[in-house]
Order: sequence, then C-alpha cells, then structure tokens
Amino acid sequence: MTAMIFRLVGGIGLFLMGMVLLTDGLKALAGEALRRALVRFTGTPLKAFGSGALVTAMVQSSSATTVTVIGFVSAGLLTFPQAVGVVMGASLGTTGTGWIVAVLGLKVSLGYYALPLVGVGAFLRLLGRGRARSLGLALAGFGLIFIGIETLQAGMQGLAGVFNLAKLPAGGLWGHLLAMVIGIVMTVIMQSSSAAVATTLTALHANAINFEQAASLVIGAAIGTTVTGALAAIGGSVPAKRTALAHVLFNLATGLIAVVLLPVFLWGINWAQQHAGLDAGATSLAAFHTAFIAVGVAIFLPFAHGFAEWIERRLPDKGPALTQHLDPTLLHAPAVALEATRRVLCEITAEVFTAARAITSGEAGGQEDIRQARIQQALERTQEFFAQIPPVSEDEPPSQSRVAQLHAIDHLTRLWAHLQSQSVVQRVLNEERVRPMAAQCRSVLELGARGLHDGAVADWLAQVERLAAELAELRRQERPEVLRETAGGRGDPAHALELLDAMRWLDRVGYHTWRICNYLGGDGKPEREPSPEA
Repeated sequence: MTAMIFRLVGGIGLFLMGMVLLTDGLKALAGEALRRALVRFTGTPLKAFGSGALVTAMVQSSSATTVTVIGFVSAGLLTFPQAVGVVMGASLGTTGTGWIVAVLGLKVSLGYYALPLVGVGAFLRLLGRGRARSLGLALAGFGLIFIGIETLQAGMQGLAGVFNLAKLPAGGLWGHLLAMVIGIVMTVIMQSSSAAVATTLTALHANAINFEQAASLVIGAAIGTTVTGALAAIGGSVPAKRTALAHVLFNLATGLIAVVLLPVFLWGINWAQQHAGLDAGATSLAAFHTAFIAVGVAIFLPFAHGFAEWIERRLPDKGPALTQHLDPTLLHAPAVALEATRRVLCEITAEVFTAARAITSGEAGGQEDIRQARIQQALERTQEFFAQIPPVSEDEPPSQSRVAQLHAIDHLTRLWAHLQSQSVVQRVLNEERVRPMAAQCRSVLELGARGLHDGAVADWLAQVERLAAELAELRRQERPEVLRETAGGRGDPAHALELLDAMRWLDRVGYHTWRICNYLGGDGKPEREPSPEA
C-alpha cells in the first residue's frame, strides 16, 4: 500500500514538474515570438481560435495560454471577442497532451530512455548560455513527463489490485456526475488538466477504471481547468474578469454537452474502433477528449461575437475609460505592463491633442473643465502605475520601451501644463500673424492623433516632424518682423509681447506633439533631443 501511494504521488509530481519545466522552457525559448503571434494572428474569431490552439499545443498548457490572454485583454492588446476565440482554441489545443501520453507514454516505455534527456537538459540549464538554457529546461521537462508517466503506471497497477474503482457507479446521471466531480477535484488540486487527463489515461490503461468513468473524469478535468483562469482574474480588471467568465462558461457548457451526448460519443468511438482502426483504451479516450471539445468549438465559435457581447452586458466596465487597461495583475509581466501603459498614454495623448486643437481653433467650450479633470486624473494614475512596473535588464527591449515612455510622459506632462496657459494664444488668435501658425499647429496635432490611433498614414512620423519644423520656422520668421515693426513705432509694445508669447506657445505645442509621437508611435529610441528653440 505504501509503495503504491508513493508511486502514485511521485508519478503525478514528476509529471507536473515535467509539465512546468517544459512549459517554462518553451515559453522562454520562443515566448516573445509566441506572444507576438498570439497578438498578430487574432483578427477574426477563427484566426484567434487557430492562434490559441497552436500556442497551447506548443507550450502544452491551456492555463498558461488563458492567463496570458487575460493579461493581453487587460493591457488592451486583444479585444474581448478575440480573447473568446483564443480561449476556445486553448481548450482544443490542450487535448494534444492526451495524445502524447496515449500514443507515446503508455504504448512505449520511454521512462528509461528519457533519463538521458533529463541529464542533458540539466547540464544545458546549468552550463549553457542564452537560449540553450531555455532549451535545457524544456528537454528536462519533456523527459520528466515520461518518467512520471512510467512511475504513475506502476502505481496504478497496484491501485487496480487493491481498489476496484470500476465498481463505482459508471452508468446513469449520478455515476457520470460523481466521476465528473472527481475529475474537477483532481484538476483543482493538481492545478493542471493535463496532469488529471494523464492520470485518467494511465488508470484506464491499467484497468483501474472503465471507459465510461474515464470519459466522465476527462469531462470533469476540462471543467476544472477553468479554476486557474478564474483565480488569475480575481482582483483584475473588468476585461480580465470577462475573459475568465468566458473560459468558465465555454468549458462548462462543453462539458454538459459531452455528458448529454455521451451515448452518441461512445457509439462513435466504438464505430471508429471497428471500422477506422482506432485503438481501444487510452487512444480512444484521447480521441473522445478531442471530439467533445471540438463539438463545443463548432457550436460556440460561429457565435463568438454574440457570446462576447452577452458577457459584456453582464459585466459592464464602469471605471475610467482612459485608464481601464492599467490592471495591477499585469505588473508581474513588465513587457505586457509597459505595452498597457503605452496604449493608455496614446489614449491620453489623443484627449490632450483634442483639447489643444479646440484651443487653437477658438472652440474651447464649457466641457473643458470635465475634460481637464479626466486628463489630469488619467495622467496621475498612469504615472503611479508606471512607477510600479518592475525593472528589467538594460539590454532587453522592455527597458528601451520604459525609457521611451518616460520621455513621452515628460513631454505629455509639459504639454498639458503648457495648455493651461491658453489665454496667451486666445487673446490674439485671430491676428493675421498668428492665424497661419495656429493652422499649422492644428495640422501637427491632427496628423499626430491619426498616426497614434491607427498609423494608417504612410511615414506619418516624418510628416509630423516636418510640420513641426515648419511651425518653428514660421515663428523664427515672424518674430523679427514683430520686433522691427514695434521698434519702428508701428505697433504697441504690450500687444507685440502678446503676439510673441502666442507664437512661442504654438511652437512649443508643435514641438511637444512631435516628441510625444516619436516616443509613443516610433521606435522610441531615446536619442538626444533637439532644443525646441533650435
């Protein structure tokens, strides 16, 4: 009995550790590429589904994909409808682990041959550099998975001799519900549906349970895996909670569909065994797992947008719109947190540019006080969040992004403070010498706002720089003329000073606009800045 328990617990532990090491190693080895792919190939629910399935199959963890997606939605990298597609893909992608266990782990005794993999992986992790260290971690994890499966097999054979779990209720609603609950509890305890499915496959292979019980256990594991995503969303933003809720509802509905249609699935598996050469036992269970998740996807994916809208109505976002993506749960991932602040800064910048255009066109009205309060609050909240993002190594891309955003915050704060002195320009806005500069300033602001929003204008950054330079040149041309006319007695000195102040005000607005666009919309390299008076 003691030996059996030790093998069971040790086998599960080895499998779990192998999964963790494999997932961490693969994420470190190709994590940035996977993250970019996940964000890039999610334009439609179908593409999002494909991205979620592919990434999950590569990192061998639906929980890792779901938690990552929750972070991306919180940061604004993915829209909620896109996240729904990714979540569905992750649920299907995680069934790949069952196939690995059924086809390789149980049919071929790889535990002995996997030992060198663990050794090689450990040496690479300890002695290697760069990506070799991540590869070593993944190799060691891959080897541990098969050692864990072999140890688990030995424990399950002993369990079958001591406890005949097949005598538990297998048919009827209560029998299926009992097995489902056991599957949910196993997944919650192990924090891995893959480990629960592997344990079930091993138990079935050792004849400790029958196929119907194994099928219900796998359904329970699919439902239980939603716990990790739900825990990740606790205390998170509304988009994070929406994503977690979508994951829970999809897996729960898919599980219920599988229970209701279980006789149909069992008939289909039996037919495939007799006519399509499907192996009985673990391979058939892996096929069942993939089949019922695929049916759920086929039902839900065409209605992904409607499903997303239904959840959005149930969980409305009532927080400040400008800072809704500043989710504290993102702070553990500096790259994602910095992308969140960049997007929020772009939103705040759009509001500031709108306020500046209203001033330069003489249209600043009664809503300005509300807008000013909203912008001021958003700036303060963003600076607080930015200060909490953990530092990273200077040679990593997130460090460059941090420096660029710090420059952007500096210019944005200066521009916002500059706009508070709007009376300087409003008094002489209709003057002949000021009107061309005001129009040029509006052109800089409009192009900058469009570029930061969608970047649809070709070489927009270069155009913003050119327009800002032309605005500065207008000030340099007009300033001597104003001074010459005033010195010649053709103008009032006090009025001349107002004109010069307004020109300088417009020039600085254009300069700060250009620099903000450079740091938020360009490569953001913190090169030495030109003087605004140049």
